[in-house]
Amino acid sequence: MRTRTKAVVGVGAALVVVGGVAAVFGPGWYADRAEEAAEDEPSLSASAAPAQDAESDGTWTVSDGSFAGYRVDEVLQGEDVTVTGRTDDVSGQVTIAEGQVTDASVEVKVATIATDSDRRDDYFRGTAIQAEQFPTATFELTEPATLEEGATEVELVGDLTVRGETRPVTVDAEVGGDGAGALQVVGSVPVTFADFGIDAPNLGFVKVEDTGSVEFSLELAKG
Repeated sequence: MRTRTKAVVGVGAALVVVGGVAAVFGPGWYADRAEEAAEDEPSLSASAAPAQDAESDGTWTVSDGSFAGYRVDEVLQGEDVTVTGRTDDVSGQVTIAEGQVTDASVEVKVATIATDSDRRDDYFRGTAIQAEQFPTATFELTEPATLEEGATEVELVGDLTVRGETRPVTVDAEVGGDGAGALQVVGSVPVTFADFGIDAPNLGFVKVEDTGSVEFSLELAKG
């Protein structure tokens, strides 16, 4: 996938967490609540099969059911918390030729990435990602990626652009088909926020880790 998987994504970011609520109910309560709200990691559907056959050749368009976002860890007064942000505002195309992903372009509107907390989302869209100035995040494949026979795993090498900063990354991805004219691509890439000019906040009672990951699940339709 020349997967400028314009993806993805809002690089994890930041959190201003509900200090008042945490103070009343305690960090353990907040941590449990946040863990319950975190989304599962993207995965291929159970029916997906390796997609390197001739029927996969052509240009595929990102369609309904796709999403992208971030996964980040917080520490709230000693309690570990995982937070995920998601949006289905994803667009783009992927080209496959002779068993290789040769090109891809996917774009994510970062202002629509949402978690279970409005305060966190406001911080992410404003201070962290500066969505008004940098409304999209992108990933672009810079090298062809071979779809090995009988396997779904593939490494996508490309450029991730977040908040106007572009960095080379390697995405651990999977590609699968349903045999009925649809493909799915899922994956994640670890990121260090400082590489994109993002300061992970440390508010005393809550600290966001310096690293996180960008995640995506793309439903692709032919044409």
